[in-house]
Amino acid sequence: MPDSQLPIEVSCTNPMPETLQHQRRAWSVLIVSTLAFTVCFMVWMMFGVIGIPIKKMLNLNATQFGLLTAMPVLTGSLIRVPLGIWTDRFGGRIVMASLMAATIPAIWMMGYATEYWHFLTIGLFVGLAGGAFSVGTPYVARWFPRNRQGTAMGIYGAGNSGAAVNKFVAPVLLVAFGWAMVPQVYAVIMTLALVLFWLFSHSDPAHLVPSHVRFMDQLKALKDPKVVKYCQYYSIVFGGYVAMSLWMVQYYVGEFGLDIRVAALLAACFSLPGGILRAFGGILSDKYGAHAVTWWVMWVSWICLFLLSYPQTDVTVMTTSGPITFHIGLNVYLFTALMFTLGIAWAFGKASVFKYISDDYGANIGSISGIVGLAGGLGGFVLPVLFGVLMDLTGIRSSAFMLMYGVVWVSLIWMYWTEVRRQQVMGSAATAFSLHQ
Repeated sequence: MPDSQLPIEVSCTNPMPETLQHQRRAWSVLIVSTLAFTVCFMVWMMFGVIGIPIKKMLNLNATQFGLLTAMPVLTGSLIRVPLGIWTDRFGGRIVMASLMAATIPAIWMMGYATEYWHFLTIGLFVGLAGGAFSVGTPYVARWFPRNRQGTAMGIYGAGNSGAAVNKFVAPVLLVAFGWAMVPQVYAVIMTLALVLFWLFSHSDPAHLVPSHVRFMDQLKALKDPKVVKYCQYYSIVFGGYVAMSLWMVQYYVGEFGLDIRVAALLAACFSLPGGILRAFGGILSDKYGAHAVTWWVMWVSWICLFLLSYPQTDVTVMTTSGPITFHIGLNVYLFTALMFTLGIAWAFGKASVFKYISDDYGANIGSISGIVGLAGGLGGFVLPVLFGVLMDLTGIRSSAFMLMYGVVWVSLIWMYWTEVRRQQVMGSAATAFSLHQ
């Protein structure tokens, strides 16, 4: 090999060991970060299960329940922008470890809360765990080449499956020991995850943004119309995912009269694919482009939400033989199948939105991902509250899906006017467009 082809900073004659070492570190970072994010998301979604006995204990209405479940989401959303910026400046390893450590006391204290304001206040501190996404996304992405960043971020984003893990673990603990045992066990799990993360993660000074970049300079990205549009997309595929993950267990209990364990298991049919398949969405986004994947995600969401929105209805038709009454409504099996499909679509969408970001904003992916993550998280905060308000006002449980159906309409129209009118999303032309993004 000619000398000109040798890496400048390699002191040994064979550069392969350093390359292999970097690859091992990259995969170690990806695996342990995904584990940490899964635990953080499990904690973040805790109220989706323990909120049901708390609602009964405190005699809460639907709006109060929505606020209870959404409170941790608020903190996890608001902190995402500074966390993304701090990750650019100080590195993902130290920021992620500090974040996980900060949540442990609050998680443990949750088991001792007795009043509604106790749960709301402690929930704000527990919600810090939700900021892990804005740390891990840039931290993981920078360890991989650009053509594999979509896949890497998709694998990391599969930590969203922590919402499903919560639905498997929390009901068992709740039934066996009471709801107060759930946060105490989760505090122990978070501690163990923190230790594993610190032992097997790594730092690379080359991944840091220069220190002369100021906080306000990075926030100026909010003036970019593309960033605003990606925020809208993410408020559906992530914000909607968070909101539905928090809302579905009590929906199954109220709509179909199921036991909380069965309700949590069926709700996991939405949460689990919505998390795990995000990695596959990253692969598809790398191959076909963020635009094509997101377009199809929106249309699948539109169809599913249209069917889910229809309330249980009795229709009486006057015939020549007299009145005939028909019942129209989804049974638990069709409902679960549609939620499963919606979970898959949103898994792909979460990955495709961040593929947009890695393509367009590779230099400051931390701050942009923080801003977009903030929008998605705020969607996850506002939507459960609105679900509760609509439920109290109308008495119709499926009004939650009616709201989401309207939000998807906004994104479809916006995407059509800004992207689809000029581009083709099917056939060879679509492939060519995707490769040039």
